[in-house]
Amino acid sequence: MLSLRPFRFLLALACLLAAATAHAERTPFQMRCEDSLSKTVTVLSAQQSGYTVDTHLSYRALTSMHGLAAGAVKVAGLTQTDSRVKMGYTGTLLQDSDSGYECIAPRIEVKLYYVPVVIYVAREFPAGSCAYKEILKHELRHMNAYMEHLPKVEKTVREALAKRFQDKPLYAPSGTAMSALTHEVDNGWMDFIKAEMRKVDAVQAGIDSPEEYAHLSETCGGEIRNVLSGGHPF
Repeated sequence: MLSLRPFRFLLALACLLAAATAHAERTPFQMRCEDSLSKTVTVLSAQQSGYTVDTHLSYRALTSMHGLAAGAVKVAGLTQTDSRVKMGYTGTLLQDSDSGYECIAPRIEVKLYYVPVVIYVAREFPAGSCAYKEILKHELRHMNAYMEHLPKVEKTVREALAKRFQDKPLYAPSGTAMSALTHEVDNGWMDFIKAEMRKVDAVQAGIDSPEEYAHLSETCGGEIRNVLSGGHPF
């Protein structure tokens, strides 16, 4: 859940002003803000960075990279990446000395991406072999899950930002609007977006199902199982 409670005064004031204008003419300050400032703008982009396949590490090295307890499982393939969120913001301010308030029309830019994906296939499985192809196919499912999740996050964040700002200026006591916006972005929106990015973890766990493990153990005449000495294949 997105929580912006530390700056509820900013949102509450905006709602109060909106309610007032529904029953009366806009104040001169509101007219200045709404007619002279640009609308709030949010620019959102999602970028896919591609992938590479690495075959120089042993399954023991991959197991260690995975951070698993010794002897618990053995890893024949591994997909590594990390999500990144970059946010930038600026805003044009107008102040009203009579009321002691100011308004700001924020411009918020959000960039979502994964660092380039690296797919590891243990060197014990030569490129082109049946086991190599099966391991790679499995790891590509993990990579595709990341890539398919990105536009879903983009859509969710875009809608949430539009609902929050509604193309209207924000109002706050003079000297506080930019700091309020900064805190909201850094402590509210960043947490919200990162939580949305982490939702892919459940999809990744579903790919590594017991049924998939059983299939990989038996496929290619048990080649993966045999190389891993009968241990858990992934």
